[in-house]
Amino acid sequence: MKKPFLLFLLMISQIVISQQKPTSSSTIKNAIEQKENLTKSSLVKNINFTNIGPTVMSGRVADVAVNPNNTSEFYVGYASGGLWYTNNNGTTFTPVLDNSPTQNIGDIAVDWNSDIIWVGTGEKNSSRSSYAGIGLLKSSDKGKTWQNVGLLDSHHISRILINPKNTDEVIVGVIGHLYSSNKERGIFKTTDGGKTWTKSLFINENTGVIDVAFAPKNFNVMYAASWERERKAWNFDGDGSNSAIYKSTDAGTSWTKISDKSGFPTGDGVGRIGLAVFNENTVYALHDSQFRRPKDTDKKPKEGLTKEDFKTMSSDDFLQLETKKLNAYLKDNGFQEKYRAENVKQMVRVGSVKPSDLATYLEDANSIMFDTQVIGAEVFKTTNGGKSWKKTHDNFLDGVYSSYGYYFGEIRVDLQDENGIYVLGVPIIKSKDGGKTFSSINAENVHSDHQALWVNPKKSGHILNGNDGGLNMSYDDGKNWTKLNDPAVGQFYSVYADTQKNYKVYGGLQDNGVWVANNNARIDKRWQQSGHNPYESIMGGDGMQVQVDERNQNIVYTGSQFGNYYRLNRENGGRKYIQPKHTLGETPYRFNWQTPILLSKHNQDILYLGGNKLHRSLNQGDDWETISDDLTTGGKKGNVAYGTLSTISESPFQFGLIYVGSDDGYIHVTKNGGGSWTRISGNLPQNLWVSRVIASSHKKERVYVTLNGYRFDDFTPYIYMSDDYGQTWEDIGESIPTSAVNVIKEDPVNENILYVGTDNGLYISFDKGASWNVFSKNLPNVAVHDLVIQPTAKHLIVGTHGRSLYKADIAPLQKMDASILEKPFHIFAIDNIRKSNNWGRSWSQWREPNIPEITIPFYANATKKVTAAIYHKEVLVNSISATADKGYNEMIFDVSFSKKGKKAFEKVNKKIDLKEAQNGVFYLPKGTYTVQIGETKSEFEIK
Repeated sequence: MKKPFLLFLLMISQIVISQQKPTSSSTIKNAIEQKENLTKSSLVKNINFTNIGPTVMSGRVADVAVNPNNTSEFYVGYASGGLWYTNNNGTTFTPVLDNSPTQNIGDIAVDWNSDIIWVGTGEKNSSRSSYAGIGLLKSSDKGKTWQNVGLLDSHHISRILINPKNTDEVIVGVIGHLYSSNKERGIFKTTDGGKTWTKSLFINENTGVIDVAFAPKNFNVMYAASWERERKAWNFDGDGSNSAIYKSTDAGTSWTKISDKSGFPTGDGVGRIGLAVFNENTVYALHDSQFRRPKDTDKKPKEGLTKEDFKTMSSDDFLQLETKKLNAYLKDNGFQEKYRAENVKQMVRVGSVKPSDLATYLEDANSIMFDTQVIGAEVFKTTNGGKSWKKTHDNFLDGVYSSYGYYFGEIRVDLQDENGIYVLGVPIIKSKDGGKTFSSINAENVHSDHQALWVNPKKSGHILNGNDGGLNMSYDDGKNWTKLNDPAVGQFYSVYADTQKNYKVYGGLQDNGVWVANNNARIDKRWQQSGHNPYESIMGGDGMQVQVDERNQNIVYTGSQFGNYYRLNRENGGRKYIQPKHTLGETPYRFNWQTPILLSKHNQDILYLGGNKLHRSLNQGDDWETISDDLTTGGKKGNVAYGTLSTISESPFQFGLIYVGSDDGYIHVTKNGGGSWTRISGNLPQNLWVSRVIASSHKKERVYVTLNGYRFDDFTPYIYMSDDYGQTWEDIGESIPTSAVNVIKEDPVNENILYVGTDNGLYISFDKGASWNVFSKNLPNVAVHDLVIQPTAKHLIVGTHGRSLYKADIAPLQKMDASILEKPFHIFAIDNIRKSNNWGRSWSQWREPNIPEITIPFYANATKKVTAAIYHKEVLVNSISATADKGYNEMIFDVSFSKKGKKAFEKVNKKIDLKEAQNGVFYLPKGTYTVQIGETKSEFEIK
């Protein structure tokens, strides 16, 4: 392990590190190779992870590819959950991308004649959790193996087109980096199956291509949409004068801009554009217009006061307001009880409050975002190949985009009906008159946010819809839908496990609320018969963090985005809104998208909640006190809440020893419950998102920190440890393959063990970060957002952003200290098993027999053949052999006698009558047994 950083060295190094340069494609390539090698040599590659769902709410779909000649066969690509295949019309799905370096998908394309699959990695949406990809992946064996065929620095791929007559000719639309400029964006073409690429359209380093489509009967004629966008952690600008429509008549070899002077909008307000091509000349374009609406279009009959009234109101006019009218405004807008008309008027009289403060009081991140009055979604059509465009409708398509047009942008046309079009937003709408009028085809079992749509080119009304809640299918043009949520592809932001014996698992998901289930819930289709899914929804919106009162597990604290938290009483259904409110006249608090909360281990009445300041409640959120000044850099001007706390941790050794980290790189500590604060991040890389700060449970002075550069396209794993309250730091993340870090967790039993979740997998260290091993068994390369360890069960629960929740037994790992790692072998504790007369028995000829088994967990210090001998006292009753890997291993023993073992046992135990089971096997009787590997032994009991 390296020596702690010296202060002056850190100050010098941070000058370089703090420039936040995007990670290079060569670094990403090396990281892929490094992780592959690390996986092969990992000491924990045989630790099994079990997916515990949920499946019911699913996750965001990126694209669907359907076999036009057999529509029951199709692939579904999830934004961060991989590629799944079905050949039974969505009854079941099989993952086919799990053996690849990423699960992040922007688009998929299949040549059904050759079964060649193309995956454009990196989600096409520009959301706060739209993960970058690693270029183009190609499979020629239906997903058994994958080859990277280039465009490694593209990050986000929007569309892949395969020439129906030539599988080697492929067009790719590239959006490019999300948070930084880059040159590998635009349109790329290959004519040799991806061996070489030509960039056929490039606008500039900040403008990519969001959509490409070709005429169904003529691959030479194509249309493309460019999109100028700039995302920062504090702002998203999703429009620009370089957003436009292009056309090619030579199969994407060359392109001409056709939207200028054509009737299609031009200028700085042009946002994301989606395309649907009916034939060579007839094309629909869906435009997210960021141009402002004419002022008179927003005029509505005035009812009561609005916040706009107060922005220019004088103090004299304010004091003349009717008390009843002012009280109605204050009450309707959620002002605290102390702010009633007479009180506020007195504050204005003495000058402590201005009338404009009554408007400012309401302007949090959410309200500002939804107050933007833009034109929004609008549909254009050309019938002359793009020479002229005309808007299809006279009215505004209100409620389709709100201010989230950058998140949608897909339009489809029915190839059987030129006037049948579909627009994807919130909700999904269709038109049967070419876009003059629309109607919603959302339903009660369909999620509201729509991302992908396949329209059967041969049969009108048959559609597959991919949304933030999974996949839906309709055969009657959206009148009725079937939900096809078989894969576990939930996008978790957070996970929590309570302390009950049969503990419950809670989690907050992207756009799917907060859910809870028993940790051992059966994830199958039984609930469709019983009517009760094992997972229960307890909160809507974007689900966020969870805390549970250990004294009463029915008291749950949770909420949705931007700090909208509640205290729930799950016993009586009670729900109380508990977000802290700023004082009138004070600048409104800023709350992170995923606002951190924490129940104090010292007193479960005490709850912490982080805005830009830290708030503490001594009575379960009923009342709040602010125990800090602003602990951030102060925020930045933009349309995304920024300059907010992102993580809170209190030391289990001392009440009031609290650490907080912010999204703009500040880390503070207080040792006196907020009486005074010290910034301890000056010697660390600056301006990065503090994804976790963790006070150690083993040493009072120890603290861990992870920083995340994802929002600068910097994927360096920043992980640090301090043994002096953060005065000096040690870098412990250098040996992890390049991937942004979301979470670190300290093992509660073994102080040398650390767990780290990155945007591309899960790691463990047995030596406080000097070296790292990667988990991989049944756990794909997926973003890990959160980790929790249930201390009694000794389970590690993994919250992934794309593959729902996983669980692993870490009891053996907690024993893997230096002494064990030096041994040739070590057998860990073996679980006992209860004897059953049903062993080897089948209830009918149609069912498999009941085969008992126990797991023998052991460590080997080298790859070698291993034999486990099972003894009853001195009698060898059976032995099993396997080739062990270096590290943790498992052998499965079916609790049976070998032939020699049975004879030896009967010779010594003549009074015990062994009975043959129905399947012809003799199983061990009750008793204590010893397993021996080499010189190491362990016992188990058959009870």
